[in-house]
Amino acid sequence: MIQEWGEAGFIWLDGDGSDLGRWVTLGINPLEQFCSRELENSKKYSNPFKILRELPQGHWTGWLSYEAASWTEPQNPWQKSSMATLWIASHDPILKFDLQKRELWLEGKDPKRISIMENFLNSTFHQKLSKANTNETKQIERRNSIPLESWDWKLTSQEYSEKVDEIKEWIANGDIFQANLTTSCRAPLPESMRPIDVYSKLKKCSPAPFAGVIIGDQMAKGEAIISTSPERFLKALPSGEVETRPIKGTRPRDRDPEKDADWAAELICSPKDHAENVMIVDLLRNDLGRVCQPGSIKVPHLLVLESYSQVHHLTSVVKGTLNKNKTWVDLLEACWPGGSVTGAPKLRACKRLYELEPTARGPYCGSILNINWDGVLDSNILIRSLMIKESSISAHAGCGIVADSDSQKEAEEMNWKLMPLLNALT
Repeated sequence: MIQEWGEAGFIWLDGDGSDLGRWVTLGINPLEQFCSRELENSKKYSNPFKILRELPQGHWTGWLSYEAASWTEPQNPWQKSSMATLWIASHDPILKFDLQKRELWLEGKDPKRISIMENFLNSTFHQKLSKANTNETKQIERRNSIPLESWDWKLTSQEYSEKVDEIKEWIANGDIFQANLTTSCRAPLPESMRPIDVYSKLKKCSPAPFAGVIIGDQMAKGEAIISTSPERFLKALPSGEVETRPIKGTRPRDRDPEKDADWAAELICSPKDHAENVMIVDLLRNDLGRVCQPGSIKVPHLLVLESYSQVHHLTSVVKGTLNKNKTWVDLLEACWPGGSVTGAPKLRACKRLYELEPTARGPYCGSILNINWDGVLDSNILIRSLMIKESSISAHAGCGIVADSDSQKEAEEMNWKLMPLLNALT
């Protein structure tokens, strides 16, 4: 598909075959796109939430960066990101693949564009698949690698630990209760390595239910997002039903089944991780309460162990029903930025994190947004994700800090989350 139409504006929302990650969605050659970007030395740029509110009906996919919070919470200081705050595009038609039933669907509204895609699928696509050279693919994979020593770390483990100690002092003084401290590293991107190559490498070692790759068009200056996120941020149905699935609590996987079970048991029994997760559940209940009907907010699942290829997580589920006069954009504004990647109280924690984190988060800790023709919103939290801008690639990770956090262990957890991304690209 990329060879036929080019990669600009390409979207691939992927899953892991589970009920949460059942569908794959592919779109190329977008019909329309919108972009919001903070201009250099200027505070005047398009309000991303206004853009979202005025989207015409269609199938829209894109990303919203963490720093979009400067529009929802302008009283707080926010870093300036060099990447687009919002890039979103409509595609018609889209390809959808059911990973459970192994069925391919073509969905669209424009008969002419649907016919073009049907012809491609029935002829060119199958021909190209039949001519694929496995040996050539393997040679490209070997050439497309990034050595571990190429990564420039913004914070060393020691520096990260010291910042954790600062947060613990603020918590002890009653300033905040929790904060999600993040860091990043950056490396040159080999000229031959395309975003789709990066995602293919990540997918092999870390499949996830809310994964995908988005390659911005001209308006996004070719920026790209590659994600293997396990976390749903918000889902909203036209009926008004909404859901969020915060993740808090992480342990590594181990090839030894006994050691792996020990890690899982440690996570399940950890008071620190329980406190962290419950605190964020309460925060998200409050966020949903800003736009949901009184009494509708429930927590059907609390502190559930979910195991992925690289890590174990504790996940909770919060549900509610929107007020009749509220939309998915109102929900997004009320909950932005996500509670699981900020802290509690949210605004105070964000202000403290602004003081500690050396660079803007950009799309990291933001969301991939997907809005279908029926107006259903689904979105992830952009963790376990890589960002591409021009000739460089960046990786990010973070940890939730509470009163009884161990600064050295938090630095170790940050590495558990970051190293699978880097190792996948070596």
